[in-house]
Amino acid sequence: MARLRQDYSEFVKREAEIVVAGPEDAAAFEGYWAKESLPFIGIPDPRHKILKLYGQEVNLFKLGRLPAQVITDKTGVARFVHYGHSMMDIPSTPDMMQILDTLNSEKSAM
Repeated sequence: MARLRQDYSEFVKREAEIVVAGPEDAAAFEGYWAKESLPFIGIPDPRHKILKLYGQEVNLFKLGRLPAQVITDKTGVARFVHYGHSMMDIPSTPDMMQILDTLNSEKSAM
């Protein structure tokens, strides 16, 4: 989350919004967001509805939910999906920026 907060302005420059869904309840999410001053959206998902919708994996041997990154366009169509195999398996910010730049250039070409 710290990296997302640090790089948030780069996402905004690319007209992207970050939305984080996690297994905590609403009170825990609200407390964490306030404590960390996170500028993006957090959605509590204690019943795993969002997790199931996007096919995110839960592995209790790897501390619960494995990371997943989904980039959707403004119509809600998933344009990029990455399912991590561990908590360290997350695309880098430059990789995510390149994907967003590519999607934005495709949009401009239309």
